[in-house]
Amino acid sequence: MATPRCADERPSTAPLRIAVIASARYPIRQPFAGGLEAHTWQLAHRLGARGHRVHVYAGADSDPGLDVRVLRALPALSRAARQDVSMPAEYFLAEHHAYLSLMLSLAAGQDYDVVHNNSLHYLPIAMASSLTAPLLTTLHTPPTPWLESALGIEPGTCAHFAAVSQHTADEWRGSVPVSTVIRNGVDLDRWRPGPGGGPPVWSGRVVPEKGPEEAIRAARLAGTGLRLAGPCPDPTYFRERVRPLLGDGVDYVGHLDHAALADLVGSATVAVVPPCWDEPYGLVVAEALACGTPVAGFARGALPELLDDATGALAAPGDVPGLAGAIRTASGLDRVAARRRAEATCSVEAMVDGYERLYRELVRGD
Repeated sequence: MATPRCADERPSTAPLRIAVIASARYPIRQPFAGGLEAHTWQLAHRLGARGHRVHVYAGADSDPGLDVRVLRALPALSRAARQDVSMPAEYFLAEHHAYLSLMLSLAAGQDYDVVHNNSLHYLPIAMASSLTAPLLTTLHTPPTPWLESALGIEPGTCAHFAAVSQHTADEWRGSVPVSTVIRNGVDLDRWRPGPGGGPPVWSGRVVPEKGPEEAIRAARLAGTGLRLAGPCPDPTYFRERVRPLLGDGVDYVGHLDHAALADLVGSATVAVVPPCWDEPYGLVVAEALACGTPVAGFARGALPELLDDATGALAAPGDVPGLAGAIRTASGLDRVAARRRAEATCSVEAMVDGYERLYRELVRGD
C-alpha cells in the first residue's frame, strides 16, 4: 500500500497536476448523456484553461479537446467464462474492470497532486488509501448501496468529499462528514438570455425519475404545450410511456448539443422541472436560469435551494395540477431576475473557484 501524501511544499499559485475520474459508460462529449458528463466536461476544460495539467480518465470517443486517457476495456472473455451462470451483467463487469485497472495504475505511481473522482463507481472510494495523492470525491447522487458500502472499507486519511448541493450533503452526513458544498455551474457565456415567449420546455434524460410524463400532463392542464429535449437511454420507456402522450402541441425535439439546447431553453416561457426522485442538484435548473427562463417544478431534492420566489414556482412532489398552476405562475416571473439568480449562484467560474480552492487545501494538507 502506498504512503499517502497529503501535503506539498509547492507554491500556492503553482499549476496543479489533476486526474479527473469520469464516467466509463458514456463518453464525455456533446451531446451529453446527462448532467454528470456535462459537468465533467465543463470542469476539465476550465481547469485546463487556468493552466492546470488535467488528465481525464473516461470512456472511449470522448471529446478530443480534453486530454483523455481512455479507461481500459474489458478483454474478450473465454467461452467457458461466459457460460458461468453467476456471471454479472456485462456492463457491470466492464465498469469494474475499467476502474480496477485505473486505480491499480494510479497506485503504481502516477504523478498527480490530486485525484478528483467524478464518477459514480465504488472502487475509487474503496481504494483511496492506495494512492499517494489525496482523492476528492464529488457526491452527485443520494446515498447508494455500492457507494455507501465502499465507505466501510477504510479509505485512508487522503479521502475527501464535496457535495453538489446542501440537500445532497445532508443526505450523506450519516456516512461521510461532508462540509464542502460546491454547486454545479454553467457557462454563462454559452447559456445566454433568450427572448422567451415560446412553449414551455422540459429537458434532460428521458427517464421516469426526471418526470417527462408529469411535465406533459401538467402542460396539457395549463394549456401551454411543451417541447421536450434529451437522450432516450431506455427506448422501451420512451416508446410505451412518452410517445403516446405526444402531439397537439407537445413535441419531442431530440437530443441536442448545448448550443441548440440553449436556444431552445432561452426561447421558452418556462422550464418545467418535475423530479420524481430527490434530485441531488438539477443542472437543467441552472441552465434555465442562465437563459433567463423561470422554472416550474416539484419541490424535491435541491430545487428549493436553487430557486427563490422571484425565479421559480414549486408544487408539492407528484402534484400534477399544482405543477400546472406553477407553470402559469412562473410564466409571469421576471426573466432578468432569473438571469441574475444564475449569475449569483451557479456560474461555472464560481464552481471552478470552489474546486481549485479545495484542491489546494488538500495538497497543503489543511
